[in-house]
Amino acid sequence: MSIEVGSKLQGKVTGITNFGAFVELPEGKTGLVHISEVADNYVKDINEHLKVGEEITVKVLNVEADGKIGLSIKKAKDNPAPNRRKPSQSQPKRKPERPENFESKMNQFLKDSEDRLASLRKHTESKRGGRGAKKS
Repeated sequence: MSIEVGSKLQGKVTGITNFGAFVELPEGKTGLVHISEVADNYVKDINEHLKVGEEITVKVLNVEADGKIGLSIKKAKDNPAPNRRKPSQSQPKRKPERPENFESKMNQFLKDSEDRLASLRKHTESKRGGRGAKKS
């Protein structure tokens, strides 16, 4: 049985690092499950999810020419990803916004930039006792 992209395999965790876990696959090959492919949520410490010697199911993401095998635990799960919420019938449909051209985007950027600079100058000059401060 060769290891092909997309196939699901049983493997055994042989090592854990701060960036992922090494998994021994059939035929004695080893692959890496990157920490981002361990669970659907954020994984701060991989040791909370995996232990050395644990049997796991993995999905082959890629097989590189130099023999490196990329694996995923979260994509090997049978439960599909939750669907995005579809708009209900009761919600009014929004008008599609007309695409802006470059000039209007640039004008808006310049206006916002000038507003921010004016606000920044106003706040910093009053704190430093600049032009607007009263002299005693």
